[in-house]
Amino acid sequence: MRERYKVKSKTIICGLAVCLCILITLQNTAKGKSYKRFFKLLTEEQDTTLRKKGGKKPPADTSTVNKTDTINKTDTTRKKVDSLGNPIDSLHASDTVKQKIDTINMSKDSLDAPVNYSAEDSGVLVLTKKQFYLYGKATTDYKDMKLEAANINFDQPTNIIKAYGGTDTAKGALNLPKFTQGGSTSISDSIIFNMKSQRGLVKNTYYQEGDMFVKADVLKKVDKNVEFGFRTRFTTCNLDTPHFAFRTRKVKIINDKIAVSGPAFPEFEGVPMPVAIPFGIFPLSRGRHSGLLPPQFASSEDFGLGLEGLGYYKVINDNLDVITRGNIYSYGGWSLNVNPKYYKRYKYTGALNFSIQHTKLLNRSGLSKDEFTTSQNFFITWSHSMDSRARPGTSFSASVNAGSTQYNKYVTNNPMRNFQNQLSSSITYGKTWDQGKYVLSVSANHNQNNNTRLVTLNLPTVNFTANTIYPFQKKEQVGTPKWYEKLGVAYNGNLLTQASFYDSLFNFQKILDTTQWGAQHNIPISLTLPAFGPFIVSPSISYGERWYGQQIRLKWNDKTNKNDTTISRGFYTARETSFGLSANTRIFGTYNFPKSKGIMAIRHEVKPFISANYKPDLVHQYFYDVQIDTAKNTRRASVFDGGVMGSYSEGQFGGFNFGIDNLLEMKVHDKSDTTAKATKKVKLIDGLGVTGGYNFFADSLKWSPIALSLRSTLFNTVNITAGANIDPYGVDSFGRRVDKLLWKDGKIGRFTNGNIAISTSFKSKSKDDKDKSGGTGIPVDQTLTPDEQMRQLEYVRQNPAEFVDFNIPWNVQMSFALNFSRILAADYKNFVTNTTANISLNGDFSLTPKWKIGGNTYFDFKTAKIQTLTMFITREMHCWQMAINVTPIGPYKSFNISINPKSGILRDLKINRSRFFYNQ
Repeated sequence: MRERYKVKSKTIICGLAVCLCILITLQNTAKGKSYKRFFKLLTEEQDTTLRKKGGKKPPADTSTVNKTDTINKTDTTRKKVDSLGNPIDSLHASDTVKQKIDTINMSKDSLDAPVNYSAEDSGVLVLTKKQFYLYGKATTDYKDMKLEAANINFDQPTNIIKAYGGTDTAKGALNLPKFTQGGSTSISDSIIFNMKSQRGLVKNTYYQEGDMFVKADVLKKVDKNVEFGFRTRFTTCNLDTPHFAFRTRKVKIINDKIAVSGPAFPEFEGVPMPVAIPFGIFPLSRGRHSGLLPPQFASSEDFGLGLEGLGYYKVINDNLDVITRGNIYSYGGWSLNVNPKYYKRYKYTGALNFSIQHTKLLNRSGLSKDEFTTSQNFFITWSHSMDSRARPGTSFSASVNAGSTQYNKYVTNNPMRNFQNQLSSSITYGKTWDQGKYVLSVSANHNQNNNTRLVTLNLPTVNFTANTIYPFQKKEQVGTPKWYEKLGVAYNGNLLTQASFYDSLFNFQKILDTTQWGAQHNIPISLTLPAFGPFIVSPSISYGERWYGQQIRLKWNDKTNKNDTTISRGFYTARETSFGLSANTRIFGTYNFPKSKGIMAIRHEVKPFISANYKPDLVHQYFYDVQIDTAKNTRRASVFDGGVMGSYSEGQFGGFNFGIDNLLEMKVHDKSDTTAKATKKVKLIDGLGVTGGYNFFADSLKWSPIALSLRSTLFNTVNITAGANIDPYGVDSFGRRVDKLLWKDGKIGRFTNGNIAISTSFKSKSKDDKDKSGGTGIPVDQTLTPDEQMRQLEYVRQNPAEFVDFNIPWNVQMSFALNFSRILAADYKNFVTNTTANISLNGDFSLTPKWKIGGNTYFDFKTAKIQTLTMFITREMHCWQMAINVTPIGPYKSFNISINPKSGILRDLKINRSRFFYNQ
């Protein structure tokens, strides 16, 4: 211990500097004395011996001096000597003292990067052996490597670093060595590591590589990326005693790529299973990489035994990858899905999914002579969004959902998809100019009804809008603007081409025959006048024109007792103009409750409006009478009925429209605030409105139907919307309106239709007061496009048991909808009320902190049946999850149970059992 100098770690640098200064001073001032060796810290020994008087230079010590000495051949730290080797006194040589600078270069055997270190206790430096010791929560950082331990020893000649843990008063482990390099972390009993070659030996280590946790008795690191383990345990469970693991004797680990082992034995809760796998391959790759996608087993009485989800994931480049999956069944059915995805930062992102379905369904109903029902279908989805920063002022987006009308009917284990009968698509290009004053939009649209099998294509739809321009407004406003400067003119035009066909009768020539086009132009002129007291008055003029590519005329055929249709193609126009003057205001009223301890006041806001309008009859020449039955009853029809733009209404209008809207809210004491005067507003009615109109120029039926509307959000949880239409006139036996006001007979009118919708949701408080889903139960990812979020939502609906939140004990969502309408019966004599009502429930609750049960259902009051019912039960098992999904009611019944690890690395290591029943 005589050669060791123990100092505090905080003063080690200062002490070393003092020692260097003393040694250099002794060399420069000692005359006729022999020079001792000088050692540079953490470098090789250097030859600093000087020749004696009259003597010869001693031979170099080859054991201690390298050929590339770190001190220059001309030693600038020595004094000048004469020809006999005696030092020359600088005072005699010159009156000016010249300072010499000591330059030290790094030797080849030194490290190529600095080492940052710290220790809580102390540090010890052994100069002769060039060894360094750190005691007490020591830490060293070298490049991307970090080592933490109770004690760290570093030997500079060999570049070997050793780390050991300490013990506390209970003789337990304390500050075990922790080694971190890149994304890998290991905790061990001891570490021996060469910092230059990055070879090392670790004992009793607990090693983490991504989501994988490895426990090895001995881990040998042969280079930067490769390790070999002895008596190793693999798992994705981060507990000291994991719920499951794979034990193997030997394993090779390649960082960020793969781990390969010999025979491996699975164990659960420390109990080994009497089954072994011949070898184990554990993926450790981070990010995107190509590979096989394993299937899951399925069984169905309709499709037979099958493998679902078998496929391959291919990474083509940094911006494109493709997922290919397929299903195959023993009865001969199969399906194939190709799903490429592309992404370019600051440019665009999108995904395409093309599916082919060959269905071979066992005919269990016995209604057909054939044993199997065969169907060929396809489906395509495409979503594309353009980054707004790519080309400012230009946009391009796509949302395509199209395919065979029978495709959704044969999708297995997906009730939400089975009941989806309405499909729509849109591809849109947009362009804006002059800071948004001019907007152009070109789109292709598609609508499809799987029940009627009718497909409608709009190719293309062109819209151009010029926002309001004020032609009389000065470029530089000075003083109060004149009233005429508020005169604004705008333009809105659109062009539409439409084709309709039934997919069962698809024929390209028929599509061309039924294709029609039309265009519409609107030029509104508005003027905002100064307020007249509490009233705001606004005059307006509107001009509209429509272009048609065909005229349709109906003519009664006495032989067939039906109307024959005659289509005349060409270029036809119709136009309409209107003039209006509107006024609106707002009226407020408040009723206070000074003695109430709860409600302080009720506030009522009334927003009435009235407008006078005049529209001349410019389309009278396009209307005619057409016979509709053998009794020679007629109705008015337009030659533009059935066109894509529709027809303007016949007759002139000169009258007024009126309406009133109401807002009701109250002010109450806020009990959640300790301040005595704290209050909050509670909305009772967001809107209660009534609108109607009267036409002075009409020969009869001068009153228009009265429209009622209601909007409310009670207690910020219950959403209510309702509406109804009341016709003040009666009808004859054929359902035609007659000029007879019902209120003269004491009746309010005739309800023609109405609707009400109520929705609400309730949930308990989260256990950790954190809700990462934004209240939806689905993790929110702001980087996803709206289409990708919809696909994620669809997957959540398919697999609700995989997305439950155990932090929320219970939650319930409910919605109710009621619609009714008065329609003419088939006998044309009586009116019947057509009513539809349904209720939808969705929710879950925790049976225990680890068990959760839930489901959703849809009940139709008209049929008095549960249309669909889906239930699930799930078990939280820390690193595993069990989920059971059951659909026992409805035309598409299914059952699914799966047990799988949560980790993404072992997502395909699961037990799955699926059954699907299709009612034909």
